[in-house]
Amino acid sequence: MSRFGADPDELTLANREFTLRFPGEGAARQPVHTVYGGGHRFRADTVPRLGRLGLEALEEYGGGPEEFAAAVGLTPQLAGAVHRRIREKLVREPVEDFRIDFEDGYGHRSDPEEDGHVAEAAVRVAEGMRAGTLPPFIGIRVKPLNEELRRRSDRTLEIFLRTLVERSGTAPSGLVVTLPKVTLPAQVAHAARLLDQLEERLRLEQGAVTLEIMVELPQAIIGPRGHCPLVELVAAGNGRVRGAHFGTYDYTAGLGITAAWQRMGHPACDFAKQVMQVTLAGTGVWLSDGATGIMPVPLHRAPEGGSLSPRQMAENRAGVHRAWALHYADVRHSLETGFYQGWDLHPAQLPTRYGAVFAFFLEGLEAAGERLRNFLAKAAQATLVGDVFDDAATGQGLLNYFLRAINSGAVGQDEVGRMTGLTTEDLRSRSFARILASRRDGSEEGKGKNPNA
Repeated sequence: MSRFGADPDELTLANREFTLRFPGEGAARQPVHTVYGGGHRFRADTVPRLGRLGLEALEEYGGGPEEFAAAVGLTPQLAGAVHRRIREKLVREPVEDFRIDFEDGYGHRSDPEEDGHVAEAAVRVAEGMRAGTLPPFIGIRVKPLNEELRRRSDRTLEIFLRTLVERSGTAPSGLVVTLPKVTLPAQVAHAARLLDQLEERLRLEQGAVTLEIMVELPQAIIGPRGHCPLVELVAAGNGRVRGAHFGTYDYTAGLGITAAWQRMGHPACDFAKQVMQVTLAGTGVWLSDGATGIMPVPLHRAPEGGSLSPRQMAENRAGVHRAWALHYADVRHSLETGFYQGWDLHPAQLPTRYGAVFAFFLEGLEAAGERLRNFLAKAAQATLVGDVFDDAATGQGLLNYFLRAINSGAVGQDEVGRMTGLTTEDLRSRSFARILASRRDGSEEGKGKNPNA
């Protein structure tokens, strides 16, 4: 031990251990949402059907770009571009992530009934794999791993995976199992061990199935020993935990907040999500916000063979617009606070999900492009653009902004390249430090070849 601190070898080991625990954001695309649907209702064509329903809602209640923008609070300058992107998204890829739900969206049924629904859902996933109708991400949510329901959850997972492999010979890429109401590391460890056994038995690649934990009870934020257990919950998955999803309504109910005030923007929710961010920052674990509980559905339905009155049609439109405005504001709040994924529960929420995401990235695109372009031109020197000061940490933040904008579909990679000067290789690196290093290396090489340098 030297007078300047730990032995260099010990420091190297400590640095390496820290890097392993906090590797930063990975290169994988994070979906902008997860759509939940009851496990008994899932079909191979569920995703394209949701896209059609979302497009119908946009056409029936959204009108043109200006009316939709006015309904949700979108700036008129972006109305046309956002509306066009929403329509294209609902046709091309209406759902990015779908969760076949055997918990709250399914309820409690007899074992034989749930067994049948689980096997049927697996058959439909296999059909979707063959037909190419599954979303980029898909998984199932089982019931909580408490003493009352753990055996039912194990049974659901085993039947689903066994039936899926029997029908398709494999599993969809990145298949995920969502664990609700997690409070104990032992619950996550149990799920990871079960997946180890099932993958070996079914001859799936080790680690093919990942886990998501749901943070929806206060004890997942502050544990019984007075500390935050989230790091332990993730570690208990032995590398399988891909995401942590916040559960707005169970969490607020657990705090005794009455139903009228259980909402995504409640200060109690912001506190919990900030704890999630601080605890899991740099780990590579994806964070997801919860759902808006008010659905954009019409108040009146026409009787069989009849029609709605003008007043009823106006009330339907106003009701959908109110729900859209709330959902749009909730998604914006999530994005502004650093949660880039959330839950959707109804196809009519798809237009506002994508509208909020696209507007969030598009409205700051030019300013962010100028800041990043100037910073790259200075090759790691801090810069002042207008009244905004940028340093290296901000540079990585700006890069992340463009990477997420590309992944969301708000902008194309070529468009970002023209705006920022970033190459395809730059974007693939996902590292601002590496981009700067390549700029410096290129500059030094140029100096060596230039006698006037």
